[in-house]
Amino acid sequence: MNLPNKLTILRIALVPVVVAVYLCVPADAGIVNAATGLGLRNLLVLIIFALASITDYLDGMLARKNNWITSFGKFADPIADKMLVNTVLILLVWAHAANVVAVLIMIARDLIVDGLRMSAAQSGEVVSAGFFGKLKTVLQMIAILLLLLNNWPFALIGVPLASIVLWAATIVSVYSGWIYFQKLKKYVLETM
Repeated sequence: MNLPNKLTILRIALVPVVVAVYLCVPADAGIVNAATGLGLRNLLVLIIFALASITDYLDGMLARKNNWITSFGKFADPIADKMLVNTVLILLVWAHAANVVAVLIMIARDLIVDGLRMSAAQSGEVVSAGFFGKLKTVLQMIAILLLLLNNWPFALIGVPLASIVLWAATIVSVYSGWIYFQKLKKYVLETM
């Protein structure tokens, strides 16, 4: 097993760690920033999430640079990304830190796109992430970081940047989902 695949597996293994920390550490334990209410729980999850996000960047970069692209990597990498991002978004909704509608739209989009990709794969078509799919992931990661930081430092000046970026990620998510649908609808509609 090559290094990019090991990094993907590490990212998947970090998902239950994130859940355990988020659910077991009290939200108000060890307040780090009294102005924003940033506590130890969010700080720990932020560190784990940031490390996992770095593995996402590294595994892709190493796989392309060294021609270590594998079928396992093509399959597992997007799953690892969605497991990590969607899990943290669900935890943030549970804690009333993220908008439930935005998160539900993004998760629904992921399910639809995954279904489209599976239909295309059955016909021998492998579809990699496009620009807007990658942009969606980057915006989601930035939104998560800001939400975990309780919108610090922007909360100090009254700018809800975390919410703005979350909704931007939602809009890009819907748009990229539409692009996937337009590209892959023939595989779904051919069996109707």
